Amino acid sequence: MRFRKTLSSWLVTKYLLIIRNEENFAEKTTFSFTYSKVILFAVSIFIVMLVIALLLINTLLSQWYDPAYSQEKTRKELNELTSKIDSLSFEVEAKDRFIKNIQRVISGDSLVTEESFTQRSAQQEQSVVASDLSSLAPIDSQFRQKFEQSDFSLVSNANSSLAELNQIYFYSPLTGLISDRYNIGEEHYGVDIVSKKNEAVKVVADGTVIFASWTQDSGHVIAVQHRGDLISVYKHNAQLLKKVGNFVSGGEIISIVGNTGELTDGPHLHFELWYNGSPVNPEEFVSF
Repeated sequence: MRFRKTLSSWLVTKYLLIIRNEENFAEKTTFSFTYSKVILFAVSIFIVMLVIALLLINTLLSQWYDPAYSQEKTRKELNELTSKIDSLSFEVEAKDRFIKNIQRVISGDSLVTEESFTQRSAQQEQSVVASDLSSLAPIDSQFRQKFEQSDFSLVSNANSSLAELNQIYFYSPLTGLISDRYNIGEEHYGVDIVSKKNEAVKVVADGTVIFASWTQDSGHVIAVQHRGDLISVYKHNAQLLKKVGNFVSGGEIISIVGNTGELTDGPHLHFELWYNGSPVNPEEFVSF
């Protein structure tokens, strides 16, 4: 009991600290304190410094004091590199599929799907196209001849199943009058639609532009690959508004109707549909 009273008295007893001038003993300043206040102040300073030290160790100084810091940093870098490698690998495969699809469109073969690409890539690595896509059409023979004058059998509703096309909603590429209809016998594998000058041409369904260039016979030509091995072709345009690789939604404007190319006698759109490498009658699926 006596010890508690002595400790309490020692803690609450007030003291006065006087600071004087050494030469003349003039009083400069004074501090009034108790031991309890001194202890409280010292503990507060210690806690603040401890918190700051912990923060520094876990942030700025962690690379020196935390043994797991370097391992965690290396693991994050490896994860980022792995993600980038996976992304680059996916892009390379997508470009390879696109190039192989271009080859098959020109040769009349079926398009490469993601599954078939995985199965065939090991056997066809040496067949990657080295030329740029723009080189596909300096002359129309590289596009028209392969699509319109090849010897592969033509698709007709009588002997081939076109059920997949019936599941696609087709937008009308252009509103106008049909001046020349689809006729295999005359090697006219599309329809000619006459409309007003500078009318907008719309894509018939969702897809990706696989051809957009000038050809000698058909002028400005744009072709879009859709799902189900379907390709739509738009010829004699005055201006093309999309580039190769662009994704387009059904009904989106892709060109302006025109009168370009040698095989034209007035402003119109020559529109074709190709299914599995062979032409089909557009009027059976699109309402003009």
